[in-house]
Amino acid sequence: MNANLALWAPRVLSILRIVAAFIFLLHGSQKLFAFPGPPAGGNLPPLLSQYGIGAVIELVGGLLLLLGVFTRPVAFLLAGEMAVAYWQFHFPRNLWPTLNGGDAAILYCFVFFYIFFAGPGPWSVDAARDPDATDRL
Repeated sequence: MNANLALWAPRVLSILRIVAAFIFLLHGSQKLFAFPGPPAGGNLPPLLSQYGIGAVIELVGGLLLLLGVFTRPVAFLLAGEMAVAYWQFHFPRNLWPTLNGGDAAILYCFVFFYIFFAGPGPWSVDAARDPDATDRL
């Protein structure tokens, strides 16, 4: 059974990357285009505000990560964005993530940090361009 798990581990890494990136890019599309619905408060942020720039990073970075293009540097950038989002916006509200609304930011931060180290998995543009690229930075 362990051999089967080991066989599927790289594929499941790709699935984790794809699903996390898709859900993440929806946060950016919500803030920029009110899709799939408007952001909390109903107002779209100014594009050149910190919130607007974050939305662009979420949309573009999420799309790149979904496709597995420049996976490691994009994952590192997105992990950093989520760390900043947590400490700047969520942590000051309350110590506990379940009370300050920051649990998703923490999860995204560590999922992206893991992807930075683990690579994109076999189902990615990076792996198609250079199969050895998944083994190095």
